[in-house]
Amino acid sequence: MFTFIIRRLVQTIPVLIGVTILTFSMIHLVPGDPAQIMAGESASPQQVELMRERLGLNDPIPVQYFDYVSGVLQGDLGNSVRSGRAVSDEIAIRIRPTVELATMSTALSVFIGLIAGVLAAVRRNTFGDTFIMLVALFGLSMPNFWLGIMLIQYLAIGVDIFGFNTGIFAASGWGTWQQQVLPVITLGVAGAAIIARMTRSSMLEVIDQDYIRTARAKGVKERVVVYRHALKNAMIPVVTVVGLQFGSLLGGAVLTESVFAINGLGRFMIDAIRARDFPIMQGGVLVLAFMFVSVNIVVDILYRFLNKRIDLN
Repeated sequence: MFTFIIRRLVQTIPVLIGVTILTFSMIHLVPGDPAQIMAGESASPQQVELMRERLGLNDPIPVQYFDYVSGVLQGDLGNSVRSGRAVSDEIAIRIRPTVELATMSTALSVFIGLIAGVLAAVRRNTFGDTFIMLVALFGLSMPNFWLGIMLIQYLAIGVDIFGFNTGIFAASGWGTWQQQVLPVITLGVAGAAIIARMTRSSMLEVIDQDYIRTARAKGVKERVVVYRHALKNAMIPVVTVVGLQFGSLLGGAVLTESVFAINGLGRFMIDAIRARDFPIMQGGVLVLAFMFVSVNIVVDILYRFLNKRIDLN
């Protein structure tokens, strides 16, 4: 296991190098003069030159890249053009709500999706199976921003339904449980639908295996057969989906963060793009890429715990 982890870490080095090249190139691939863009249209030539010097744009490209990578290795991602604060500090403030939102939403998706998928598989071709899959299809097709707006309308603002005020949860912000429930549900619904469909498909393949029939023939209780033997071996593709979903939520929760006014990393990145704050854009992409790679390593390690036959050496 230790050898596998070391090898996977080594394999991520080319990926991270590629990410640094891409993030470094962002400032040079945009149309126009980056210094002029960040200094503003009304900036004088002297101010533009100062901005160019501040960003190191007067140095040769290889020198700029070497300085950029050296700063990244030391935890220095530069300074925000808008606020002047360190990019690492700006990201640290906003990454916590995003990670918490992604973690809670994924946990909700796994909890609902596994239960629904297993129930649909053990009751295949019945009304319950059809109903669960229809609900999953509805949840998968429903846009997150629309669901968020509906939840705010009926559970946060407090519209009277049959004479009862339903204003229970907060409509914006992040911190208290009243503020967290609606965003977590908004992001968790689509993920639960995906996991439910994947779990059902994987369970149906496993249930028909010979060792499952053998366990039943030996008189093993159906609950043990389903949850200990079938589900465990059906979890490998599900874990892959969960890992990809969690990684995508880290950088793709911007719509939910915008609807619920959460000061997270996704919303912060969009604001940085609009303001042409390149240091923030570079630092945010780099951090998200590193986190996504880390999630993939964890998923690979989980494979070995779920199936001892997988060779990690």
